[in-house]
Amino acid sequence: MKNPPDLEQLADFFSYFAGDFSKNTMFRFLLLSALVLCLSCEVAKKNSMMAQNSSPMEEHIRPHERVDGSGFEGKKISLPGIFEKDPLLLMGNATSRDSVNLLIHFHGDESVVAHALAENEGWVAVAVNLGNGSSAYSGPLTDTERFDSLLQAVRQHLQQPIRKLYLSGFSAGYGAIRSILKTINYNLIDSVLLLDGLHASYIPAQTPVAQGGQIDEKDLAVFKKLAEDAVSGAKVFVCTHSSIFPGTFVSTTECADALLESTGVSRRPVLKKGPLGMQQVGESVEGNFKVLAFAGNTAPDHVDHLHGLFHFIKLLENEESVLW
Repeated sequence: MKNPPDLEQLADFFSYFAGDFSKNTMFRFLLLSALVLCLSCEVAKKNSMMAQNSSPMEEHIRPHERVDGSGFEGKKISLPGIFEKDPLLLMGNATSRDSVNLLIHFHGDESVVAHALAENEGWVAVAVNLGNGSSAYSGPLTDTERFDSLLQAVRQHLQQPIRKLYLSGFSAGYGAIRSILKTINYNLIDSVLLLDGLHASYIPAQTPVAQGGQIDEKDLAVFKKLAEDAVSGAKVFVCTHSSIFPGTFVSTTECADALLESTGVSRRPVLKKGPLGMQQVGESVEGNFKVLAFAGNTAPDHVDHLHGLFHFIKLLENEESVLW
């Protein structure tokens, strides 16, 4: 919408046609009031029809620090023949333990994954990047074949057995994790970390709850099962989310609310510093199910969650160790 005309100019314009009487102070006051009311109604009408989308602005309050993986010392090995784009296996030099944790991370620059390994001893990781949008990740992993091939390729390069198998996904990467969890491989996964990346569709499509829409429950079903298993201690499930509201599909906040409601876990407000300058505003924990809420509704706030991977994976480990 273009900027509305200056109200005083409009008043003068109408005064010209109204004659000397329009110069009367009371007339001008009433005229200006009427113009304000009309313009306000028109703006409100147009705004009510606009779709709400994530904010394109940037704020400069939080530092939005970034990691670059420069501290990583180890091997980077391409794993060809599994996906259209080859995953990258990262093996740090500090993997001298008798077993290792394996993290498979979906969506996010390999340098962030490398930094997470540099900061956490005893881990190896695979960075998987398949494109943009959750369908780019969910489609290739709807059956077990490719995931099984990925695990087999990793084992061929490891000298130690795998102690625990962890999945993490940033943004659209949740699509791959949802597909994996729907298969028999659910039983292999010990822990799941979602970094500002759990979404669903509205029913009807693109109709937010505030406008009468509902969350498509089938999109969240397997994550609700995972949350219940985490509450009981059988799995570990950590979910972080920002305050971004896309408008055309279900936000990470709304999805987190749905998981909390299904498990009977309450929101607990907090106010404390998170990694790399993030500001945490909520922390809900029951058993091994953790939902961490953070401030921010801009693109840099979203990317903060990815770069905090090195910090958030510390929340995934169980005391028990199972070799396989």
